[in-house]
Amino acid sequence: MALKSYKPTTPSLRGTQLPAFDEITKSKPERSLIVSKKSQAGRNSAGRISIRHRGGGHKRKLREVDFKRDKIGIPAKVAAIEYDPNRSARLALLNYQDGEKRYILAPLGLEVGATLMSGADAEPVIGNALPLAKIPLGLPIHNIELTVGAGGQLARSAGQTAQLMSREGVFAHVKLPSGEIRMISVKCMATIGQVGNPDHDSVKLGKAGRKRWLGIRPTVRGVAMNPVDHPMGGGEGRTSGGGHPVTPWGHLTKGKKTRHKRKSSSKFIVSRRK
Repeated sequence: MALKSYKPTTPSLRGTQLPAFDEITKSKPERSLIVSKKSQAGRNSAGRISIRHRGGGHKRKLREVDFKRDKIGIPAKVAAIEYDPNRSARLALLNYQDGEKRYILAPLGLEVGATLMSGADAEPVIGNALPLAKIPLGLPIHNIELTVGAGGQLARSAGQTAQLMSREGVFAHVKLPSGEIRMISVKCMATIGQVGNPDHDSVKLGKAGRKRWLGIRPTVRGVAMNPVDHPMGGGEGRTSGGGHPVTPWGHLTKGKKTRHKRKSSSKFIVSRRK
């Protein structure tokens, strides 16, 4: 889980920090668990751009990850730790006793050869998935369900971890990585431990081309455009806009609250993020 630095033999290598991939034990994915992935280039089902500055990039295969952990009571052995180009976390390949293979998010400290299990009877050790009702208070958790049986939705990216703070009746209070404290049903599943690859935040790509390999295209500042192209464009000489930062469509883009005031799930938020 370390980073690799380079001697500045070229301008792009100066300051570059990339993953060392020393935790990876298998170079090619399990063929039965991959599906083809078509590049969307930021477009939705109607063909309209919904995420700007996306396109190009390397071809990827989509790994089918088990976020539900619904093979209750069946032991599984960790066969390999693998790289996944579609997410910041690493994947762990599990071989279950009944012969099935599945991918899960690899927690920090999980090693090849370890035995994992899901269910209320599983031990609260790294990599095991248990209902919140059976997890000891204070333990770090990740891949947390919001709805029973729907699969983990919270704390899934590299280095993320949440904390089980308390239980009151049918709800548990979970402190999320953002600092928000939220009520979640004690029947929801969560995985013990912290998501692996915590050094992901310290990666320095070093050059624009490496960003293009990831499928991210350049972003042009609004103030550098003409008035016909952006509300913040134009002006005699250099100018920073003179108004509040807005999107190309005129919507406020810094500091405006975007959460719906009457969203139904707001009643489950005990304390908002700071």
